Amino acid sequence: MRCIIVDDCPHFLRAARSLLKGQGIEVVGMASNSAQALRQAEQLKPDVALVDIELGSECGLELAGRMRLETGPSPPLVILVSVHAEDEYAGLIEESAAAGFLAKTALSGNAVRALLAAANEDHHDSSISGPPET
Repeated sequence: MRCIIVDDCPHFLRAARSLLKGQGIEVVGMASNSAQALRQAEQLKPDVALVDIELGSECGLELAGRMRLETGPSPPLVILVSVHAEDEYAGLIEESAAAGFLAKTALSGNAVRALLAAANEDHHDSSISGPPET
């Protein structure tokens, strides 16, 4: 699995890269703002992008939507991350283009894999179910 990490905190970028690499996830890029993240997503073609919700003066929720629209035919699945609890952003996360959310304290290779598996299963189920019958 190929991953980019998008966060405005250099310490978190380094710590997350080290953690994920140690757990079998290939971290192919790190970005500290939306422009870098979009460029890396388009060039590096990661499977997943971990995006901080509070990205300095930018919004990670907005970046999740932009990644879907601006990074080519196979955009990465976005997992939003934050130091805050999921319930603080629940409605915004649900409405976003992200595949899911992880608290930074819960970040692990297994947690990322589990979210991606669930997102892929949801995508597969919706693509084969077709429109509702009337």
